Amino acid sequence: MEDRSHALLAGLFTLLLGLALVLSIWWFGGSHESTRDYTVISRQNVTGLSVQGQVRYRGIRVGKVEAIELDPEDVRNIIIRISVDSSLPLTRGTTARLGYQGVTGIAHVLLEDAGSNPEPLAGGQGSPPIAMQPSLVEELSEAGPATLREAREFVGRASQVLDDENRRHLAAILARLEATTGNANQVAVQLQEALSRENLKLLGATLSHAERASAELVPLLIEARRLLSGLQSVSARLDGLIGDPSPEGFGALAPRLNELGGELSATSRQLNRVLQLMEESPQSLLFGPPPAVPGPGEPGFVAPSASERSS
Repeated sequence: MEDRSHALLAGLFTLLLGLALVLSIWWFGGSHESTRDYTVISRQNVTGLSVQGQVRYRGIRVGKVEAIELDPEDVRNIIIRISVDSSLPLTRGTTARLGYQGVTGIAHVLLEDAGSNPEPLAGGQGSPPIAMQPSLVEELSEAGPATLREAREFVGRASQVLDDENRRHLAAILARLEATTGNANQVAVQLQEALSRENLKLLGATLSHAERASAELVPLLIEARRLLSGLQSVSARLDGLIGDPSPEGFGALAPRLNELGGELSATSRQLNRVLQLMEESPQSLLFGPPPAVPGPGEPGFVAPSASERSS
């Protein structure tokens, strides 16, 4: 009886141990999760992707790769069967692409949904497949040769542009530009010197002299206008006397001519003074009449030399 009881206990222990092992495998294997199967069709290479690889939805792990095989009807297609969490809301607008983890080259299926078609995707048999979009690596690998060709063409054209003759022209242009810059610096220095404080003071003094000269020129112009009006009146009187046929007109011509001669003499003297002033110092029109020479006993008087007195 004792041998039978020991055998019974050993059998129960073995049975419980096997059941616990099966439960552990089932638990750690993830088969306890409710999943749904989908099919991904890819025309690109799936280098780095393997069975039991991860399936992620916007970066979150949601399933794994169950199988990778060629399409028997079209060998250009690669069929990737995946199982994902049944609670994942996949739609007909969901797309897939390969993502790579770090620098190890291990790939995973990355599911994305742009919202182009919100109709739910049921999954399982008869469900439309999910299209695989080119990954970033594939886009770079496809664009790489074209970029290299363009870079080669650019280098060839640059070498044609920068041949010996064009380099000589470019060197000449740079030399001219350097000379132009030096001239510009000299002009800037000269302009700075011209706009110094002393020159600005001289310019201000010149402007004040010009303003003063213009103020003094106004009376001179008024006097010249008066002289011209006097000449016009004299000419009118002379025309009247000559055109008068009466004896009284001819009899009174002599005193009137004497009066006219006196007015003409005075007018001539005034004009002579104006012309002499303009001839001796024309700058007086802008800067005014020159100061009078100091006489004996006045400040600044200089006695003439013997040669000047003899002359």
